[in-house]
Amino acid sequence: MEPFRTLTSQAVVLPGRDIDTDQIIPARFLKGTTREGLGRWLFAGWRYTAQGAPEAGFPLNHPRAAGARILVAGANFGCGSSREHAPWALVDHGFRAVISVSIADIFRNNAIKNGLVPAVVDEEAHQALLAQPFAEVTVDLEAQIVTAPGVRARFGIDPFARRCLLDGTDELGFLLGQAGAISAYEQAHRREDEA
Repeated sequence: MEPFRTLTSQAVVLPGRDIDTDQIIPARFLKGTTREGLGRWLFAGWRYTAQGAPEAGFPLNHPRAAGARILVAGANFGCGSSREHAPWALVDHGFRAVISVSIADIFRNNAIKNGLVPAVVDEEAHQALLAQPFAEVTVDLEAQIVTAPGVRARFGIDPFARRCLLDGTDELGFLLGQAGAISAYEQAHRREDEA
């Protein structure tokens, strides 16, 4: 996983409430066993017509969305099923942060484990961000601050999750990184037990 410190990017705005994981990545695209390629089907039900052509009015299809790494979403983003494929699809598409006024708990945890920063901001900041499609937004994980034109908002994140994102690792990677300390602890206690 790529470490996350500070990210500045144009933001894509999806203002709808209650965008669930099936809307993020429809179940019909969950046949594969890897994360690669899921970004192609991100928001497929809205992003493409029934014939497979890009839907002209959908924000991800706008030319200014190209290369955007921050998504500003409506309230209760990521609700519904616990499918980890939703953050996989967002990350595969290129997103590294999702900003909202509320993010579903299971989605938030899956996002963190996959290098996607879930930044929950206050209502005033959220409304200001929703009103600025394609604005340049900065997510500073070290300071836990989101900034944009006229916006400066703090966001909270679990300290351990923050550490993992800053280091570019997950829980297993963190534990593996402690192998030396774990081994030393076990050896010290083994000697005590033998004494």
